[in-house]
Amino acid sequence: MTGANFLPFLLAALIVAAVPGPGIFYVAARTLSGGKSAGYASTFGTAFGGLVHVIGGALGVSAIILASADLFTALKFAGALYLVWLGIKTFREARDVLAQPIVAAGTQHVFREGVLVEALNPKTAAFFLAFIPQFVDPFAGSVALQFVTLGLISVALNTFADVVAVMMATSARAGLTRHPTLLQRLRQGSGLFIAGLGISLALARRPGS
Repeated sequence: MTGANFLPFLLAALIVAAVPGPGIFYVAARTLSGGKSAGYASTFGTAFGGLVHVIGGALGVSAIILASADLFTALKFAGALYLVWLGIKTFREARDVLAQPIVAAGTQHVFREGVLVEALNPKTAAFFLAFIPQFVDPFAGSVALQFVTLGLISVALNTFADVVAVMMATSARAGLTRHPTLLQRLRQGSGLFIAGLGISLALARRPGS
């Protein structure tokens, strides 16, 4: 990989990571509903889910999914239904206004949720397949290795942006602990927002269709 390719990629990846997207909003909503531990668990869960798409893209699996209308639709609706279910679950749990921060066992569960949310999102696969190949140099060595390397950097930058979002959401949540009713409404709103992300995913179209 040449510097002529890497520097433009790094700049573009930084811009993509800095622009708020569904991933940032998802981890922020999880933080507001479950606290800092839930936010960080969601962040690293979605990062791991992103790695699934990076590896899938390098191996050609993502291209197969995007090329098949049936596979794309199946994955899309699986991810959408999962997000809607998480949103409803979060909304219902908001009744426990003074819930304690999530413990280790719960954190592991939230991590797994984050992995599934990202891994079941075909829009992430489409992004990596559209974005990374622009900066791969076919004459600079293994294309698959370049794809994985650039994908790892992109996931790391996105994860850093998510961590910042978690920190900001944690501060906002801490200020609301003195207002239980408002905190409850905020947690309910987080649940509705997560469900909304699921509906948005369900309405997504396959690239090129």
